[in-house]
This record gives sequence, C-alpha cells and structure tokens, in this order.
Amino acid sequence: MELFSWDTVKKEVLNDKLARKVISGEKITIAQIFLAKDGVVPLHHHENEQISSVVTGAMRFEIEGKEIVLRAGDVLSIPPNVPHRVTALEDSQALDVFSPIRIDWLTGKDDYLRR
Repeated sequence: MELFSWDTVKKEVLNDKLARKVISGEKITIAQIFLAKDGVVPLHHHENEQISSVVTGAMRFEIEGKEIVLRAGDVLSIPPNVPHRVTALEDSQALDVFSPIRIDWLTGKDDYLRR
C-alpha cells in the first residue's frame, strides 16, 4: 500500500497549454490532466484502455469519426488502440485512468504531447 496526495505530486508542464500530474501502480496509471482553452492533445492511440472524467471545463473528443463534448461530470471510456484527439473548449481539468500503466509517459517517449 502507498498513500499519495495530489498536492504533493509534481506537475509536469508538457507545453504552454498542457500539464499533468501522474501516479502509477503496478497495473494502472491515474493522471490529473490540465488543458488550457484551445489546448490540443493531438491525434494518437495507445495500447492502454482509458477512462477520462472531466472535472472542470469542457473538452471535445474526436474519436472514431465522431465528436463528443464532455463537460464536468461526464466520463468517456476509450478502448485500447482507438485513435483519438482532444481540444479544450475552455480551461479544463480531467482525471484519466489507464490500464496497463503508461510506460511511454514514465520513460518520456510521449513527444506528441510536448509540441
């Protein structure tokens, strides 16, 4: 068992519109995602199943040819290997959960987020 507090987890700034705080266990990664208005997570896919819960703000997800707007309280499940893109419609925060863990994030092999 390990106890964490989001207040003490280091915020990693990926670019001028995107930051995150990440906690990983053996099989799950959870992250607070901070996306400023008009910030974009470019089209990408990963082996991880993802569940995104919007905490504040509004985000437009583009997935499987559809656009879905999520607002505070909405939760979206994204299957593994499905390409998706996200745009913040306003300053937003989300809580994302991934399984298995995001090895690319832990090893810094996530250049698509750092542009």
